[in-house]
Amino acid sequence: MSKRIILLTNLGSPDSTSVKDVRRYLNEFLMDERVIDVPYLGRLLLVRGIITPFRAPKSAAKYRTIWTGEGSPLIVITHQLARKVAEAAQLPTYVCMRYGNPSPLSALKKIASEHADAEEVVLFPLYPHFAMSSYETAVEYVKEVFQKGQYPFKLKVVAPYYDNPGYIEALAASIQPFIEEKGYDHVLFSYHGVPERHILKSDPSGQHCLKVENCCQVKSPVHATCYRHQVLETTRLVADKLGLTRHSFSVSFQSRLGTDKWLSPATSDELAQFPARGIKRLLVVSPAFVSDCLETLEEIHEEGRETFMEAGGAEFTTVPCLNSNDDWVEAVVKLINGDS
Repeated sequence: MSKRIILLTNLGSPDSTSVKDVRRYLNEFLMDERVIDVPYLGRLLLVRGIITPFRAPKSAAKYRTIWTGEGSPLIVITHQLARKVAEAAQLPTYVCMRYGNPSPLSALKKIASEHADAEEVVLFPLYPHFAMSSYETAVEYVKEVFQKGQYPFKLKVVAPYYDNPGYIEALAASIQPFIEEKGYDHVLFSYHGVPERHILKSDPSGQHCLKVENCCQVKSPVHATCYRHQVLETTRLVADKLGLTRHSFSVSFQSRLGTDKWLSPATSDELAQFPARGIKRLLVVSPAFVSDCLETLEEIHEEGRETFMEAGGAEFTTVPCLNSNDDWVEAVVKLINGDS
């Protein structure tokens, strides 16, 4: 059997909570053409002239509320996962980030220097669902760096695993104790939002997504790259596993940026309206994120809670991400090995 190396890739984080570091991180993140998909000069003016100067100080303040003694939660958790995966798979496991550090270049160079006999690097994107602004950009960037480096080993990429039994089992298992302990009026599956134009751009046929009635339920090959279909399918599978009734759960989309039309409904709108609908005790899970980060710890756990409680809610609970849970580690190893 060829010697394999595992490379986990995640979103990334600023190096610190200083405005300078957050500004550098936001510039790299938002200048990605798969995140803000407008022509370069327009993107440059928008990001560096408008968004980042105003957003960096606010984002830095938010990062300070979640920062730990070890650093960014997302970075710390990803390294914890890597250590457990390495032990479970009995394979060397490295980490790289799409934005910030450690970079794909530094990770690939380290692998090459420490494992001269490596024959294959298995890239595992920590994104269960395909989206051009998450899974696709992370994978394509690592591929680009890999090809430029002319490394002696092959690069294999793990496909999106939104409906993989191991991922579904791990996700359901993380939610189950909360439901058993208290029971809730409603379970909200809050996914990272994307602009509708990203869904259209990811449809290779140009004729299905958001154009065919019930497009996400009508079977089609384009679902392989349709974020909306994939998050709805994850939700359906987890809800079935948990035995949730049809009206006891719903889907929403968080983390909007700009004024373009995004997938709806918006999480913030739902949280503000739930209490008036009689939903007073709410459980929130964020399946698009496998590692707790700013979007889960601050945006949902803090801002979301405030929105819901001020609207008349009585109890607001968030389910931690899969992070380095043992059953999630097992699912990752099986996916890397090509097991179902």
